Amino acid sequence: MASAAVANRYANALVDLVLAPGSALKPEDAIAQLRAVAQMIGESSELRNALLTPAIQTSRKRATMGKLLEQLSASHLIRNFIYVIIDRRRIGIIQEILEAFELQLDERLGFVRAEVTSATTLDQQRSASLEVELSRLTGKRMRLRFAVDAELLGGVVARIGSTVYDGSLRGNLQQLRRQLTEQSAE
Repeated sequence: MASAAVANRYANALVDLVLAPGSALKPEDAIAQLRAVAQMIGESSELRNALLTPAIQTSRKRATMGKLLEQLSASHLIRNFIYVIIDRRRIGIIQEILEAFELQLDERLGFVRAEVTSATTLDQQRSASLEVELSRLTGKRMRLRFAVDAELLGGVVARIGSTVYDGSLRGNLQQLRRQLTEQSAE
């Protein structure tokens, strides 16, 4: 829980910088760059261990990350942010910071997140149409994340916060069963 609170503070500060008037960094570029850094650290146990080891001087950690950030063509803002979390020994929670950053950025830009599960991978046209329909239902701009659940017979299930829109075949069959049960009980 403590790391979540810390991650939220750092994410909030980065959102403030990215959305500040005159910021040269677009929100989608900031997300992409931060994702690339988190992925690089997550995929290299040697890099992660070097960054987390207190025996290695901060200046060496910064120099190493500086070279890697240059290869990623990271913006000045992202570079400085990474240096700050190295200096403050928070690089170990880069993934949590990234998740909090994406969530806070979406909230400030007026997006609502939806988790969409389908029986098979949805094509781009179906995904776009689903996004439009969910936006119409909620009256808000949507940011969809997709997952596949082979146990669904067909259709989709969308979860927006605590609200579930069940358009799956299984959900429709369960609803039909409830209606039939209620009618036969009358």
